[in-house]
Parts: sequence; structure tokens; C-alpha cells
Amino acid sequence: MFAIISDIHSNLEALTTVFKDIESRGIKAIYCLGDVVGYGPNPKECLDLIIEKTKWCILGNHDYASLYEPTNFNYAAEQASFWTREILEADEANKADKELRNNRWNFLGTLSMRKSLKAKLGQTPTVIDFVHASPRKPINEYVFPDDVYSNLIKIRTLFSKVKHVCFIGHTHLPGVFLDEPDFYLPEELGGSYPIVEGEKAIINVGSVGQPRDRDNRTSYAYIDGNRVHFVRLEYDYKTTMQKIKSIDKLDNFHAERLEEGR
Repeated sequence: MFAIISDIHSNLEALTTVFKDIESRGIKAIYCLGDVVGYGPNPKECLDLIIEKTKWCILGNHDYASLYEPTNFNYAAEQASFWTREILEADEANKADKELRNNRWNFLGTLSMRKSLKAKLGQTPTVIDFVHASPRKPINEYVFPDDVYSNLIKIRTLFSKVKHVCFIGHTHLPGVFLDEPDFYLPEELGGSYPIVEGEKAIINVGSVGQPRDRDNRTSYAYIDGNRVHFVRLEYDYKTTMQKIKSIDKLDNFHAERLEEGR
């Protein structure tokens, strides 16, 4: 039994809500698909929690941007990345805080682009891949639900890179891609998907800190037996909104979209 989270985007209120729910279910192992930072107001606190509570984390494009340079970002996202870097680089007054600062940078600097593990889910031996964006381009390729209709070659190429199951984030849109090809929303699946031997799936767990499917509740997934369960939770997004609006270098749009889930 393990949980998968993605796209926290410096949203402390959403992340603490998710961790509390995971703990209440007795889940000990947590994997993160990246984008711990970017957009939101609490990069340091979110990094500290991810370092403390997850088994490992994958490199996301916003994590990459904080280390190097934003790539193909719009202006507001780019400015948020530069602000995040300023916050993470800021001088600290005491030794303990300096150690925390160095620990965050060391963590970001050693993130892998992909992870894999072999597991037995129920009675099904499974190879599970974990990337931030896609099996083909793990940091920054978007895989949208409409691709199953508009870009069949892309979908077939992506599934050629998948041995059995691959978990992704990046689009902030939860659901299951199958190589029929097709895409299923969590509600169309009754909230869970059974991992079946011989069937390939690319599964998006949604976003903890910035949902974009017109549902403003935080999103994550957990695996119990051979089933992937999608979870949505109410959280205090209004506090996050107020924090963002109080920071001049963060665009107010990043606050407003939290209320609308877009």
C-alpha cells in the first residue's frame, strides 16, 4: 500500500491536508512525482515536508526551473520561478536554518527524472514507472485527455515506452489512459482503477496544490492491492490565495485559479 502525490506547487495548506489523509489511512510509503515548488507561496515549507515524509521524489519542470532556468514558461510562471529561487537562496541567520537551506538545494539537485519499481499488486506482478510528465519526455511533455482522439501517434509512442503501468502528473488532470487508446476520468471508473495483468496504463494522479479540472479540491492517489484509488479533499485554499496575493512577485492569477480549479 502506497500513496502517490504530484504537483504540490508550494501550496502548504493542500499538502498538509493530503499528508493528514494519507496518515489516517495507515499508508507509510509516499512517492512524489515532482513540481514541489512553483506558483505558490511556501516553497521552503513544502520542500521540508516532502524531504521528511516521502520515500523519494521525481524532478518536475518547476523544480528544474528553480535550479536552472524556466523553459517554455509563460511570464507569470517564470516570475514565480525566479521568486522561488530568491526565497530558497536567501541568507539565513543561524546555523540550523542554513543547514535547512543547503538540504533543500541538495535535495533538488539530486532528483531523478524517473524511477521504477517491481511490485506485486494483489496477485499481479507489476513493473511501475514514475515520471513527472510523460514516459517519453519525463520532465516537460504534456499528456492531455484529448490526445487519445487528436494525436494517436503520440499516444502509441508513449505506450511503447511503458512496460505495464506508468504514473504521471504535470497536466494536473487526474485519470487513466489505456492503449485502446482511451482516457477515463476517475468518476467514470467509480473512483478507482484495477491494475490488470497484460493491460498497459498511464495514470495521472492529479495535482495536490493546483487542480485544473474545474474541481478545486486537492488530488492524489493511493494503491491498495491491485487498485488505484483517486482521492479528492477539501482544503483551506482561501488561506493560500491570501498568501499569494500578499507577495508582489506572484501573479494574482495563481491565487484565483485555486478557487476555480483551473
